[in-house]
Amino acid sequence: MPAYKFTNRVHPIPLGHTNLFEPIEVGDMKLAHRVVMAPLTRLRATKYAPNGELAPEYYAQRAQRPGTLIITEASYPAPQFGGYVNAPGLWAKEHWDVWREVFKRVHEKKSFIYVQLWNMGRQAPPAVLKADGLRYDSASDGVYMDKNSEEEAIKSNNPQHGLTKDEIKQYVKDFVRASKESVENGADGVEIHSANGYLLNQFLDPGSNKRTDEYGGSIENRARFTLEVVDAVVDAIGPEKTAVRFSPYGKFGSMSGGSAPEIVAQYAYVFGELERRAKQGKRLSYIHLVEPRVTHPGLLEGQGEYDEGSNDFIYSIWKGVVLRAGNLALHPEVVKEWVKFPRTLICYGRFFISNPDLVDRLEKGLPLTEYDRDNFYTHGAEGYTDYPNYSECVKEGYQKDL
Repeated sequence: MPAYKFTNRVHPIPLGHTNLFEPIEVGDMKLAHRVVMAPLTRLRATKYAPNGELAPEYYAQRAQRPGTLIITEASYPAPQFGGYVNAPGLWAKEHWDVWREVFKRVHEKKSFIYVQLWNMGRQAPPAVLKADGLRYDSASDGVYMDKNSEEEAIKSNNPQHGLTKDEIKQYVKDFVRASKESVENGADGVEIHSANGYLLNQFLDPGSNKRTDEYGGSIENRARFTLEVVDAVVDAIGPEKTAVRFSPYGKFGSMSGGSAPEIVAQYAYVFGELERRAKQGKRLSYIHLVEPRVTHPGLLEGQGEYDEGSNDFIYSIWKGVVLRAGNLALHPEVVKEWVKFPRTLICYGRFFISNPDLVDRLEKGLPLTEYDRDNFYTHGAEGYTDYPNYSECVKEGYQKDL
């Protein structure tokens, strides 16, 4: 076992007396507290098949506190959505056989689980897609993420392809099928990934979307694809089982973030459309926001922060539940203030990997185990299912770095 230790990067404070530990109804779930496990890509699958040995145990460990909401790693509804072959799929029998066990194990802990649905778009490796006979899709032809992607696309003879309207319709159908099958196989709901520079975000962003049809050009048109996916999924499984994630200030995947003057207006429009639907009886379970504290998930905490904007504007528009994610384990003082906003839940990511009993540690103000970044994207149990609970850490003599 690796030499894990307590982190010296945070001075924990007990949060048990704050709103973080007040129960709340989210969709059709009754959560016991407001700590949520964020979606975390872990790449333990093999050719899109989830790891049947490790994945159920990993999720069950982190669901150990009853009443916890878990959001799964980003998963592909269909092959055309893919690109990273070690991320899990949601279309074949062998996929669902594992997912059913994951859902069962989480529910045995009396917790809840949403499946995050993603499409990488131009962030997928074009050569990998080509090898599987798949297109290299995005909002627009030839608007590459970076020079490396362009060179790989040209070399593999898989140039970036702006989706046709028929292809957009097919993507919507695949989102719907995966959503229905997720719920049918035992998930409590789904989260549509429209953040972090992936396909739906590529349509929202003025830098990547150069279309001149009804899916581009204006704020309303750029939002159309995401809203069509949301509407179709809501019609299929119900608004109370449907959620969506956004990253207004994100730069990952060459998104515009705060450098685009219209970016707040773009997302204010989307939130307003979702609130309008809510007032018509179709309120989503929640909206999940990546904070400007994290503009690029590949950076270390504290790097790349955008300090000229805030997501607080959502509360003026959207009157449902808001999940907020972004380097919050290291800042319990921020969490303490943010949970004063009504309907606010807090997502924890990297430190939920290394602290399977994170909810208990946050409640009591206990030291947090430092994560092993080198094992985030490896393929075995190390850095995945071998992190102990706090009591075991104490027995093993964990120390903080000085």
